[in-house]
Amino acid sequence: MPTPPLCLLAAVLLLLAPAGAQETCSGAAPAPPRRGAWMSVAGFGAVGDGRTLNTAAFARAVARIERRRGARGGTLLYVPPGVWLTGPFNLTSHMTLFLARGAVIRATQDTSSWPLVDPLPSYGRGRELPGGRYMSLIHGNGLQDVFITGENGTIDGQGSVWWDMWKKRTLPFTRPHLLELMYSTDVIVSNVVFQDSPFWNIHPVYCSNVVIANVTVLAPHDSPNTDGVDLDSSNNVCIEDSYISTGDDLISIKSGWDEYGIAFARPSSGITIRRITGSGPFAGFAVGSETSGGVENVFVEHLNFFSMGVGIHIKTNSGRGGYIRNITVSEVTLNGARYGLRIAGDVGGHPDTSYNPNVLPVVDSVTIKNVWGQNIRQAGLIRGIRSSVFSRICLSNVKLYGSASIGAWKCRDVSGGALDVQPSPCTELASTSETGFCTT
Repeated sequence: MPTPPLCLLAAVLLLLAPAGAQETCSGAAPAPPRRGAWMSVAGFGAVGDGRTLNTAAFARAVARIERRRGARGGTLLYVPPGVWLTGPFNLTSHMTLFLARGAVIRATQDTSSWPLVDPLPSYGRGRELPGGRYMSLIHGNGLQDVFITGENGTIDGQGSVWWDMWKKRTLPFTRPHLLELMYSTDVIVSNVVFQDSPFWNIHPVYCSNVVIANVTVLAPHDSPNTDGVDLDSSNNVCIEDSYISTGDDLISIKSGWDEYGIAFARPSSGITIRRITGSGPFAGFAVGSETSGGVENVFVEHLNFFSMGVGIHIKTNSGRGGYIRNITVSEVTLNGARYGLRIAGDVGGHPDTSYNPNVLPVVDSVTIKNVWGQNIRQAGLIRGIRSSVFSRICLSNVKLYGSASIGAWKCRDVSGGALDVQPSPCTELASTSETGFCTT
């Protein structure tokens, strides 16, 4: 195999270098290694003409890397400039998938060639339909030390055929993601463009030690369920310095669905999100609604959203169980949104009729501070559950303005505190005397 250019190796080694004095969580991730071997997908018969189907070539390349798993440093798989049409393929451990500038990995629109995989155990069925689900375009299970990176090459899902099936209700199974990694550790996704996913774009599930940085995620605002990044039952995760504009939530944290998520019992925790910019018809930052394994210890800062449905949306439902706690969101700028903030206990459906509606979620210790918004229609809605009041909800220095008059806050079944909030907060927060937690 040819020796990689020195500039290519340098690019890999510098991907996580912090920019100036900005705080970054790249230090929590393993440094990109100098891989011991380098190979190009073109060396396995792939043709980047946008017409030749290269699924077998990607599979051959990954199989070669897997056979070399014991090689020092692992292997870098180089995708040269060109359009590389392919069906779904798996990654392996100790590898870097590197997209050169001008490289496009493009999904085939022949939906019959997409294999089915089992439903996630924490969901019990496909997210959209009973039974299995289509494998993601790029997939990995039980991996360690995996990097998906490059020089801002593109992973293109060509999702329109799947969106049309969804709209016409002709889908036989749940649509595929662009990238899904399961039960994997030490993962970095950076300097790549994700475009037109059939369903969710980036889906780490049951993972740990994950960094997603300097990515761009794009899909039309009318594309159904094209969430940007969905963290699912994963811990020690960082997302930063990215632009996301899609047809659903930009970033959402999940942890399983009703009785299946409760039984699987794997929370999402230890999550840091910072410096995200984007636009979409639903939420900029969301938790839920599938949170049955629990979500806790989430720190989010420096968000800049425009033309949104909801700026910040925390959502769950009766029958979910689980918990949402110790969530802090700060330094948020909104320009245009139906709602600045929603925290609601009546959002999202159920996988089947076996869930127990009396199993209620706990929402506690949620702090939203230093938020400024303009062109906001409705300030916010905080609606808990009568038998499980949302507690210690803190709003601090939240200023939301409309082009004319802005709709007032609407609250029920909630307790907490509000300091320096415009428009005036609901009395359930303003009248409480237990505001010490909101000033620390």
